[in-house]
Amino acid sequence: MAEEIQAEVKKIMKGSVDPLWHVQLAVLVALGLQILLPERLVVGPRFILPGLEGLLLVALSLITPSKPCSHSVARRIAAIALVALTSLANASSLTLLVRFLLKGGKAGGTELLLAGVNIFLTNLIVFALWYWELDAGGPQRRHSHERALPDFLFPQLNSPELSKPNWIPTFIDYLYVSATNATAFSPTDTLPLTHRAKILMLAQSLVSLITVALVTARAVNILS
Repeated sequence: MAEEIQAEVKKIMKGSVDPLWHVQLAVLVALGLQILLPERLVVGPRFILPGLEGLLLVALSLITPSKPCSHSVARRIAAIALVALTSLANASSLTLLVRFLLKGGKAGGTELLLAGVNIFLTNLIVFALWYWELDAGGPQRRHSHERALPDFLFPQLNSPELSKPNWIPTFIDYLYVSATNATAFSPTDTLPLTHRAKILMLAQSLVSLITVALVTARAVNILS
């Protein structure tokens, strides 16, 4: 069975492209969420990190080809830098929020609840981007002859008869994986296969747990 799955994973659909606008929209939403955070939860000047992320997004759009091709080092560096910056910004905001709460800082329940939702949604988008960028060598390699073995086992790979021929995951599939992992704190229908996939899912679950258990619970308690 394992050999059949690997054989199915390595099939290539030549004319298929992972729509980039899905990723661009997700990044723009993440940038918007960061800008909407309260001033006390932002490290440094408000627009520095979002500005850098915006520039990297433009660069990523310019250097990403519209058709499947060989692996681009420049595109991969830009993509990983973009996701890493967004991850850093969100982790910093969560750290500041937890520190604020542990020090007994005073804030309205509505403000805390909105901040918790903001960080939770950004966390969901950030890890969807990580999964999309790292699985099977990245989006370009997934649609080329250089494709590596997968980091995630999707149901369509395990049961190819239930999907289109030569099915390949797109960003929407990784967004779903991120959403289910963030809410269930564990894998659901898609399983991590590699150590880096497991570590990423573990990190996302911890961030989600801290956000929901500490921040949201405190906010709801204040509101009540």
